[in-house]
Amino acid sequence: MNKKLTRRKFLKNVTTAGAGMMAAPYVLPSSVLGKKAPGNRINVGMIGTGRQAINVNLSQFLNMDQCRVVAVNDVDHWRMEQAAQKVNEHYGNRNGVIRYYDYRKLLDNPDIDAVMISTPDHWHMPQGIASAMARKHISMEKALSVCINHSQALVDAVNHFNVHHRVDSEFRSIPKFSKAVGLVRGNRIGRIRKVVVGVPAPLSGSAPEPQPTMKVPEELDYDMWLGPAFQAPYTAKRVHESQNYNVRPGWMRIDDYCNGMITNWGAHLIDIALWGMDKELESPISVEGTGEFTQSLWNTIEAFNLTYQFKDGTTLEYLIDNPYVQFIGENDDWIKVPYGDKPVEASNDSLLEEKVDEQYRDVPSDKEDFINSIMENRPSMEPLEVGHNVYRLTNMGMIAAKLGRKLEWDPKTNDFINDNAASSMLYRSVREKYLNREVASWMKQYGFS
Repeated sequence: MNKKLTRRKFLKNVTTAGAGMMAAPYVLPSSVLGKKAPGNRINVGMIGTGRQAINVNLSQFLNMDQCRVVAVNDVDHWRMEQAAQKVNEHYGNRNGVIRYYDYRKLLDNPDIDAVMISTPDHWHMPQGIASAMARKHISMEKALSVCINHSQALVDAVNHFNVHHRVDSEFRSIPKFSKAVGLVRGNRIGRIRKVVVGVPAPLSGSAPEPQPTMKVPEELDYDMWLGPAFQAPYTAKRVHESQNYNVRPGWMRIDDYCNGMITNWGAHLIDIALWGMDKELESPISVEGTGEFTQSLWNTIEAFNLTYQFKDGTTLEYLIDNPYVQFIGENDDWIKVPYGDKPVEASNDSLLEEKVDEQYRDVPSDKEDFINSIMENRPSMEPLEVGHNVYRLTNMGMIAAKLGRKLEWDPKTNDFINDNAASSMLYRSVREKYLNREVASWMKQYGFS
């Protein structure tokens, strides 16, 4: 959809990708070799079966004829069983789906063509790299990671190992957002001078009082849940409620596992903003603003008001508010798209009556686009490079708010300019205990300790 989003030629030297670095330890799935899965379908494995995975991602895959869910994995075995039952009931097969207690075993299965990674954000990078090395196509939940070096390593891996990939955000498929982008990119409001993005405040309730160390539920492999993050005492509000996948989990508000709403909801609406601005792969050159952080077990950013500037002078304002994206043109014409049932607004209603190019009409769902990109051997609408750029922008804002000063960014070096403290916050190391040996080797080449 965007000529700037050219991919490396798919399957170029696929059997030798990684030569000189490490031996590929996996058998290639049929879809990577240019063949379709048995029954002309893509076989999907679910890595992570929590709230988002069961209620949204799994349901969508089950209702698609082009694919079949054949495996589930989660470190919470009760949740994994709920997902398995849902799959088997849908297909009318009591024990058809394969359950994997370890995601690495799922990746060893050569019959699995693609994976949906719906784990906490701190697991995205190592599981994504392992999946790419196993030649599995990847749909990755947002936010893409928990720091920029993790995010960059993931993007490099999916391209190096030549697998199809997509950020799992559905907002481009919501008709009013795609139409608004079509109008804006069709020059209906002239050159964009400013975009405003609002995202909602956290929905998990107020920050908890100090928590006692609790006994780990029998169904949870807690050390595996921590995985690449560092050791921490178990308490339910650090992880998720036992035997309940319908409540927003506490890990989404702890910065060891997630950056909070600034990168979470931001992955949706900042993406729409950059799509409309035609800056899907462009970083801003500066960011400044304010933010408030919770001071408890939950410690992510709770409120923020940030301003970014791009090289061409365009500004982007990003704040906690009702969720929406507003595009403002150089002559003060504007289009505002609220999330939910509220209608699209414009400075002149006639703007909304104009037609948009075909590519912005009847946009397929995120899951359909992902599966079809594999079957049709084409790039997805929202590859991980786009998710990486969205994550980088939101993460830059969080760092500026935490340090309380304006930060300047060099797009050539992908680093802050003359600010060592800010630069140090772009990187994190990981524990290697639950990583594939090959993944750990790959990561060390990217400076992970």
